[in-house]
Amino acid sequence: MPDPKDDLAAVRTIAQALEGFDSKEQERIIRWVREKVGLTPDTSLPTGASVTVSPAANAPSATKDLKTFVAEKKPKSDNQFAATVAYFYRFVAPPEHRKDEITSNDLQEACRLVGRERLSVPGQTLRNAHQVGLLNKGNETGSFTINSVGENLVDVTLPGDGASISRSKTKKKQKKKAKKKAAKKVARKAA
Repeated sequence: MPDPKDDLAAVRTIAQALEGFDSKEQERIIRWVREKVGLTPDTSLPTGASVTVSPAANAPSATKDLKTFVAEKKPKSDNQFAATVAYFYRFVAPPEHRKDEITSNDLQEACRLVGRERLSVPGQTLRNAHQVGLLNKGNETGSFTINSVGENLVDVTLPGDGASISRSKTKKKQKKKAKKKAAKKVARKAA
């Protein structure tokens, strides 16, 4: 490991570690490292320029609206939906609509815009997404910002291959188990 006081050795180590990754991946890795070591995001770039270093850099973000983006990502849960909305507003939305943090009002408005059923308590959905590690608390009370885990979920994992079970499939399995259990119980009593 290089001497911590040798800046150039540290630069060489980082540059060497990033070799083999494309520029999009390099930017994401650097952003994650900044977050990991507790540095604030690099805000020296103008908002328009941040499009070129965001995970959505290769996407034609200028032509995407929230409804299209959510339809492409197909979030399977409210937590995934919250992360998808936060990601959209941070990286994909037109520059004049970008924001680093979202609130329950933003999430509820997103439901309306994409034609999704309104959340009964959108603030709780944001807190839940924070609890499972997809969002960080923002600067203002009730605001949240997407973190590297949430970015990775939206950018890399979604849309899923269907491997994760949706709520309705889980409920169907639970009902099926309950019926089998009840049938066994009736069979035991009859015997």
